Amino acid sequence: MITNDVMTPQDQRTSKIILAIAAITILLATFAGMMPGGMIGALGIMVIIGFILNYVGDRTPIINQFFGGGAIVVIFGSAYLFHSGLFPSSAENNITTFMKSGGFLSFYVASLVTGSIFGMDTQTLKKAALKYIPVILGSAFFACIFTGLVGMLVSKDFYDSVMLIALPIMGGGMGAGAVPLVEIMSGKTGMSSEALMSQMVPALAIGNAIAIVMAGLLHKLGQVAPSLTGNGQLIRGQKSIEEEDQKTSPLNITTLGVGALLAVSMYFLGTLLSNYISMHTYALMILSIAIIKVSGIMPKALEQAAFSWYKFVVGNLTPALLVGIGVAYTDLNQILDALSPMYFLLVLITVLGAVFGAGLIGWLMGFYPIEAAITGGLCMANMGGTGDVAVLAASKRMELMPFAQISSRIGGAFMLILATLVVQAIA
Repeated sequence: MITNDVMTPQDQRTSKIILAIAAITILLATFAGMMPGGMIGALGIMVIIGFILNYVGDRTPIINQFFGGGAIVVIFGSAYLFHSGLFPSSAENNITTFMKSGGFLSFYVASLVTGSIFGMDTQTLKKAALKYIPVILGSAFFACIFTGLVGMLVSKDFYDSVMLIALPIMGGGMGAGAVPLVEIMSGKTGMSSEALMSQMVPALAIGNAIAIVMAGLLHKLGQVAPSLTGNGQLIRGQKSIEEEDQKTSPLNITTLGVGALLAVSMYFLGTLLSNYISMHTYALMILSIAIIKVSGIMPKALEQAAFSWYKFVVGNLTPALLVGIGVAYTDLNQILDALSPMYFLLVLITVLGAVFGAGLIGWLMGFYPIEAAITGGLCMANMGGTGDVAVLAASKRMELMPFAQISSRIGGAFMLILATLVVQAIA
């Protein structure tokens, strides 16, 4: 790899000039309506905008200290830049298509999940698997109770507060949460699908935004109170390949290629299993990788390759992906339209309840409270896979992606079961 350590000052200056010319070329082509279609066009502009906004966010006072820095500026900044018409609509459409149909998010998540699980200490993984489900349940319980009680204090029905605000927020996103919740409730509550969706979707959007901001605040809390955080390690004493083996394993092109192939293969495995087992692809992929890791059949060299690829993806593609999340999944108008004081309060209380419940139960289970609150709380309260990436980027804890996905998928499925039982009991 070429680094600043092996480049002369003149080479560094020349490299910066060439990269600046490349960025200007991409921007000029985009504004001229000549962006290439498909991945090459979308990824090109996403990388440039992501780098610029991330650079600004990481150097903006207050935002970089309390609100997640570059990550939150990239998401909301790109949402504004493209949705306000400052960029051609063709660029917005290309990015949206790439994000929703091109598989970029799946590729990113597969890389992070595969590398981070193979990078865990085996004994730590076993302990976490047994203790993590109570963290999710605690998060859901306190989120629903807090929201219902506060709803009653502001003259809103307990049931409506929980079913229309808390459950959608904690349900695992739009496709896996709000949509099936509407199907569950529409025939038995007297409300139409349209009325239910109009109540739930703003809660999801605002809850996702609050979760991202709160992730940055929890990161700052960890700096102020270091005893509450493992700085990305969920269990006290957790070790990773990065700490043990990676120091003696030089990074090379072959290693990255093998790691990428393992990540893609694990996603294929999850896809195959989903045809026979009624679970989400990510959930099955996580279970498969965990079993392989615990069994010890994967050679250490391949585990290191997967971990190296994870680090490469996080270091180079995260800002670009956050641009895609901002453009394709963040509707600022929807968030602003729903910002009545009472509605915002109930959404905020839901997210706070999730954080409190996950942090408390996580501490009782032997986890670091901040990591438990981020994965078991905020990653339950965000919008699924895209929200997981945004929350972990804002909290600077991308290595927690497997637990974030467990919260989104398994936790979201639990909320659907809970909703079904409540609706049937009341109906």
